[in-house]
Amino acid sequence: MLSEIKINCLIVDDEPPALDVLQKYIEAVPNLQLTGSCINCVEALRYLQGEKVDLLFLDIKMPQLLGTDFVRTLKNPPKIIFTTAFRKYAVEGFELDAVDYLLKPISFDRFIKAVNKVMQTQLPSNGGNSEINNNGSNNKNEAFIYFRADRKMIKVLLKDILFVESLKDYIRVITRSKQIITKLSISALESMLPEDQFIRIHRSYLVAIDKIDSFTADDIEIEKKELPIGRMYQHEINKLLKAKQVK
Repeated sequence: MLSEIKINCLIVDDEPPALDVLQKYIEAVPNLQLTGSCINCVEALRYLQGEKVDLLFLDIKMPQLLGTDFVRTLKNPPKIIFTTAFRKYAVEGFELDAVDYLLKPISFDRFIKAVNKVMQTQLPSNGGNSEINNNGSNNKNEAFIYFRADRKMIKVLLKDILFVESLKDYIRVITRSKQIITKLSISALESMLPEDQFIRIHRSYLVAIDKIDSFTADDIEIEKKELPIGRMYQHEINKLLKAKQVK
């Protein structure tokens, strides 16, 4: 079960305040497990040789060896989230297939966005004891995302989401059993969700494709709730939905 999976995390950062912040954030997410922290890349290399790590929170500008150069030395690196105070390393970081790039000071909301990206990817089979996998149908049905609301992290299975409504700087996530309001843009959430399962129908609405009960050229109905199709989205949405019709 995904709820039982622990993603083993290692922090590599030479700044104690940054270590403390990341440790606090990791401890707040149930599926993350901090297995260690290192203050430089040499220490991290020794750690990786003896321990299983799924996810590496890696500072870039450190003594002895840059974090980006360190990644290049690893034959089978774990998933990487770069953490740095310098924007200039962003392009290089993504060229190394980093999951995300967090700019210090790191907010908890931004941290969660990065972690959710990791949750939706398949962790290396030799990188730890995690079994997150979106290839099998059972695992796909149990894929999930965390939302921060009411001072806690709330886990929501993707299969339970009906639709999402934008509330300016917030979104309302609607499932059959509950509603969650969290500070996140609808565009940011859209970038984290699987394109084959969710579709943007309006600047204010994002819906689960398999939850659509009926549709016209102008609106979509989900659980007796009619949602408008924005003019700029009409062509692509009608093309997609008509392609699913039984001839």
